[in-house]
Amino acid sequence: QVRPAESGGGLVQAGGSLRLSCAASGSAFSINDMGWYRQAPGQQRVLVATITRGGSTKYAESVKGRFTISRDNAKNTVYLQMNSLKPEDTAAYYCHADFPGFTSWGQGNQVTVSS
Repeated sequence: QVRPAESGGGLVQAGGSLRLSCAASGSAFSINDMGWYRQAPGQQRVLVATITRGGSTKYAESVKGRFTISRDNAKNTVYLQMNSLKPEDTAAYYCHADFPGFTSWGQGNQVTVSS
């Protein structure tokens, strides 16, 4: 099992944008849902957005209209475009790739939004 490779993230001012990428290894036909969860200090890990292999998406209410998830099945890569960022979006963002029988998690990428 190979951990998905994440990139993107960093420090941005409120109202700014960032883009996260996550590439998973394995056959494109073996990966079902992909997406991100996030975890702020002292809080539980919560869903941000997920996308199925067919392109159906699901978002947390707090990010609807600001974040867009997309996926390139040929590259086993999922993207999260984050616009109009708010200080409350500050968290470690974890990519996940759902394989039959198990979920593989990325190492986490810190996103910090300053006010």
